[in-house]
Amino acid sequence: MKRLIGYLLISFIVVSCGSNDRGELLGIKLGKKYHPEKPFGMVFIPGGSFTMGKTDEDPFGGYNAPAKTTSVRPFYMDETEITNSEYKEFVFWVRDSIVRTRLALFAEELSFGDNTVEKGKNAKGIQRYRFKEVDTSKASPYYKYMMNNYGGLGDLNSPSEGKYLNWNIKLEWDVDKFPDQYYSEVMDSIYIPIEDTYNANRLVDTKKIEYRYVWFDANMAAKKSPERRKDFFHEEVLKVYPDTTVWVKDFNYSYNDPIHQDYFWHRAYNDYPVVGVNWHQANAFCNWRTAKKNKFVKKKKKRAIIDLAPAFRLPSEAEWEYAARGGLQYSKYPWGGPYTTTDQGCFLANFKPERGDYTADGALYTVEAKSYNANGYGLYNMAGNVSEWTETSFEPTSYYFSSTLNPDVKDSRNQRKVVRGGSWKDVAYFLEVSSRDYEYADSARSYIGFRTVQDYLGTKLTNK
Repeated sequence: MKRLIGYLLISFIVVSCGSNDRGELLGIKLGKKYHPEKPFGMVFIPGGSFTMGKTDEDPFGGYNAPAKTTSVRPFYMDETEITNSEYKEFVFWVRDSIVRTRLALFAEELSFGDNTVEKGKNAKGIQRYRFKEVDTSKASPYYKYMMNNYGGLGDLNSPSEGKYLNWNIKLEWDVDKFPDQYYSEVMDSIYIPIEDTYNANRLVDTKKIEYRYVWFDANMAAKKSPERRKDFFHEEVLKVYPDTTVWVKDFNYSYNDPIHQDYFWHRAYNDYPVVGVNWHQANAFCNWRTAKKNKFVKKKKKRAIIDLAPAFRLPSEAEWEYAARGGLQYSKYPWGGPYTTTDQGCFLANFKPERGDYTADGALYTVEAKSYNANGYGLYNMAGNVSEWTETSFEPTSYYFSSTLNPDVKDSRNQRKVVRGGSWKDVAYFLEVSSRDYEYADSARSYIGFRTVQDYLGTKLTNK
């Protein structure tokens, strides 16, 4: 025991002598002072309190939104709804990762045991798409340890067991330029069956564009104090391509074929809000966007894990309403109110005015995501254009029992999810910032889109 105490005293003296804290408590320094970075295309929403819900009579809503004082923390929010162009980036990444994985696995299978196969820069045909060769002599000790003991790096999303896809080689989509028959065989497995093809036009089978991710239910884990974290892991595998048929299914006996065929794909609609995306797909997009950002942070900025970007997610119902009000108290619409037109008679949002005259506001369906005037926080189309998914489960009486501090009702068993803001097909009532509506999580509609938010780390409240 005396020897142990001696070691401890010596260690204390060495540590104290080797520091410049003069024996004072200075705290652990983990780098420079942290400064939040506003994500591109987002605006800052300062935290604060507001009166949430209806402040006048609500005969249509059945009094499911009584007024209550609510406080929310600061966050960032997309200035527009997620557009077709932005969502296509997600779809294309999923598609390309699936194709590259299949090419790499097939190339590895073909070259197994064949020492004559050219690798690296000399590779030809499908072999150019092999997994990246890792120089084990230069690999980190951690990489060697994980590969030797687990066969992977602990990435639950990786179907390649820790091997790296080669994203430097461009994929070839022109059938006349496929490098060899093996490449053609892989691509054939991605396209729709030949018997479903007409005019010799091979198309990608959108049902095969699936995204797989794992999320941790921290909320439930905190309540149950589990012994194993993996008991609260949830794996999601879902198709990410939007349901373009909603333009036909949502409107019986209505000729919407052109917009059904072109709305998501044609570049004329690049800056229009994506629709036909259900609640689960919107959450998958958030997961992918988070991974995309953190991959950049780790590679370019070489930050510690604790400095990774906060996750992107859907807004809570309270956050959405607070942001929609744009800093105005008791406002009926994002621009204030009580009217939906300016004093010159110009409409302030895209909706269904005048008993069904869809074109009175200047649009028949949706408009570009950055249209009309932004509200006080710089957010566009918080009323009209498309309704927007929130992460909140719909409970008619939730305003009576939910917290007044960052209220958010989450219930995985409740498939009804709150949508807010009204859309191009709705009457003015649903454009009101306090109006509530819902849709089932697995439903996709031609009038529902979404925008994402990101937590602000720190405190920055509304100046009063």
